[in-house]
Amino acid sequence: MDIKRNGSRPSSTPPEAYFTGAVRVEPVFQVGDPVRLNGGSVTFEPRARTAWHTHPLGQTLIITAGLGWVQTEGGPIEEVRPGDVVFFPPGEKHWHGATPTTAMTHVAVQESLNGKNVDWMEKVSDAHYQKQD
Repeated sequence: MDIKRNGSRPSSTPPEAYFTGAVRVEPVFQVGDPVRLNGGSVTFEPRARTAWHTHPLGQTLIITAGLGWVQTEGGPIEEVRPGDVVFFPPGEKHWHGATPTTAMTHVAVQESLNGKNVDWMEKVSDAHYQKQD
């Protein structure tokens, strides 16, 4: 058994190359070999969002607070609220974040494949994001 006490792990700001706006990540769990699972609580301030990306083994988002947007490449924007659960299958290009006026927090859960759990791509442009307003 391994207990991680609340407040024992510092929050962080993710790299600007992969996010737009104010974003904070709180580690929830990261399990080492042989388990490949990790998760974090991510808070997006209004207008903040991820870049486009994929996950080699998929990703599950559990929306815990606020109001957010999720979108897969070529699909419509979808609004998400607390209690919603979103699954992106392996390799599906997508982004997620807050709406223009409301922050959003989710727990993101994903597995690693050969030590990698995400493939980052281009940022979601302001023009693309603003089309969703």
